[in-house]
Amino acid sequence: MLSRRNPNRRSVNPAARFGALFLAAAVLAGCASAPSPGDAEALAEYNQVNDPGEPTNRAIFGVNRALDSVLLKPAAIVYMDYTPEIFQTTIHNLLNNLRSPVIFFNDILQGEFRRAGTTFFRFVVNSTIGFLGLADPATEMGLAGHNEDFGQTLAIWGVPEGPYLMLPIFGPSNPRDAVGVVVDFLIDPLNIWASNTNRNWVPVARAGVRAVDIRARNFDALEDLEKTSLDFYAAIRSLYRQRRDDEINNGTGSANMPAPGLGGSLTNDNLDEAVIFDDAVVIGDEVSETQ
Repeated sequence: MLSRRNPNRRSVNPAARFGALFLAAAVLAGCASAPSPGDAEALAEYNQVNDPGEPTNRAIFGVNRALDSVLLKPAAIVYMDYTPEIFQTTIHNLLNNLRSPVIFFNDILQGEFRRAGTTFFRFVVNSTIGFLGLADPATEMGLAGHNEDFGQTLAIWGVPEGPYLMLPIFGPSNPRDAVGVVVDFLIDPLNIWASNTNRNWVPVARAGVRAVDIRARNFDALEDLEKTSLDFYAAIRSLYRQRRDDEINNGTGSANMPAPGLGGSLTNDNLDEAVIFDDAVVIGDEVSETQ
């Protein structure tokens, strides 16, 4: 069968798409005006919140929520109800193991050589006797997992986070973390392999599976958060910042349920990422969990 693809059409690098998305979101987020300088209290609160694009961010949050309600939430329900628990655990382990090279890279960049060693040996153990990461014997051997990303690396290097951003699909972020997502995508060996072998569907499929995995694992917690929050957007914004501060400082979690963000996690025993869809959450790479 002849291909209908136009040979003169230039393919678009996935990284370029990410960059365009983040740039557009950053531009949109800069549209709100600050309170009058004469209102000291309002101005102080505005500066503390550091969300100059709040109207646009809330609109994006609403779109994300709608997408979650239509796509991710139903998929997570089917996944939870119709797949065995052992299958869900296996998929979760595999996803975590695939992210190990990115974590190792950021451990090194941050000068965390002991943690880098732990990440390396976790990957070796789980990729061999753990059957390519389907099992997690490394944890049983005392090699506890952790998460690192380039957004955290930039923070360690002293780069300020900048204003709060709500990215389409990717969820809560800031300019520093948005750059981090792009860099992590570019250095991920699986993504490099997929790009060099014309298998660009692989990163997309992986992100989709991770999204369903995280959404399912945190389904009840997210439902409770939505029901108990007077302002879900503001709650997510606060939790996201708390979680990121905690991750940057290699802590154990500053909130019972850290906020999601595509590519991290909502619980303290995993290594995932979630994407907030307004009163719901969509998962993607990053809310990060600690394995």
